[in-house]
Amino acid sequence: MAGRGGRGEWHAPQTNKPAAATGRDTTTRTVVASNRRARFDYAIEDVFEAGLVLTGTEVKSLRQGRASLVDGFAEVERGEAWLEAVHIPEYTEGTWTNHEPRRRRKLLLHAAEIDKLAQAAGQSGYTLVPLQLYFRGGRAKVEIGVAKGKKTFDKRQALRNATDEREAQRAMRTRTRVGE
Repeated sequence: MAGRGGRGEWHAPQTNKPAAATGRDTTTRTVVASNRRARFDYAIEDVFEAGLVLTGTEVKSLRQGRASLVDGFAEVERGEAWLEAVHIPEYTEGTWTNHEPRRRRKLLLHAAEIDKLAQAAGQSGYTLVPLQLYFRGGRAKVEIGVAKGKKTFDKRQALRNATDEREAQRAMRTRTRVGE
């Protein structure tokens, strides 16, 4: 193999097209649904990105920006990861081939990632929560968080910290306006 390298090593063919021209821009995220309540109710310790096995009408419904992660959770069963109770409404233009809105959907992860999720979910007080549903590179992805439930006083403390931060920012803005 005398190729371009000169010393017998092989090099992948190069294209002059940018990633966006090939249709697979893997840097941009188009967020469809976000579970903001999860970050309030749970302390997120680890985050995994997983692909989803979807039907055609589910993808079309997601592209319209319709989904809800509010009651959703993930579980590992017999070496496979599943997304449960996520609501993707029926596609409005669909026919008898439409999907069930709250059906069980398989998550696409590496075996090592599934093992980590199974270990984390097996610990007392931990659960697997969907955080975001989005498109990246034309493919539907879900962000799964390993989460531990917060107590009521933890939630109050988080609200207090957010309020303090907001007030500090507001004070800094007014101070810079007066100083100008």
